[in-house]
Amino acid sequence: MTSEQQLFDETPLRRFEYDDSVVLAADVGPAADASVDVVDGTVIVVADGQQHEQEIPDDARAFMNHGVLTIELSENEGDN
Repeated sequence: MTSEQQLFDETPLRRFEYDDSVVLAADVGPAADASVDVVDGTVIVVADGQQHEQEIPDDARAFMNHGVLTIELSENEGDN
């Protein structure tokens, strides 16, 4: 069900596959000023004054909650 990959240098990324979607999750730390945005197929995370970018499918959704970055992809996009 899950596999571990790398995201943003040393940050481990977990992949969860469901019937209709794929969810990628990474613990980027409890930085109080962390934010995430998706622009033109790139997820941009700013935490502790550093910016990290990762290419993702154009219509993916990304959000951050308590230092955990979550990226949701439709099933077809998760095959990339």
